[in-house]
Amino acid sequence: MTAVEVAKQLALTCHVPADGKREVEGGYVGDLLSWVIGRAGQGSAWITIMSNPNVAAVAMLADTSMIILAEGVQPDESLLAKAKQHQLGLYTAAEGAYELAWRLHELIG
Repeated sequence: MTAVEVAKQLALTCHVPADGKREVEGGYVGDLLSWVIGRAGQGSAWITIMSNPNVAAVAMLADTSMIILAEGVQPDESLLAKAKQHQLGLYTAAEGAYELAWRLHELIG
């Protein structure tokens, strides 16, 4: 399932659309950026509450398919600018990380 389809199915708010061809191959929940780099699988939907510009750099290094900010967190202006610059799919949700991860798992397995 593509990142765009996942975003639609999870009713996420889009800040920067993901590449329409990018597949979501799994998920990862984490806020410790060094752990995300080493543990989020390529193509993962990354769920976090971090909203600073380092999130964009980590998403690129880990090659995630999309970034989902949970718990109503909104991206700060510098993250939004970096996500646009590098065409990183950036979405937000009011739900907590646990609920999002559960729904993502039900959606893509």
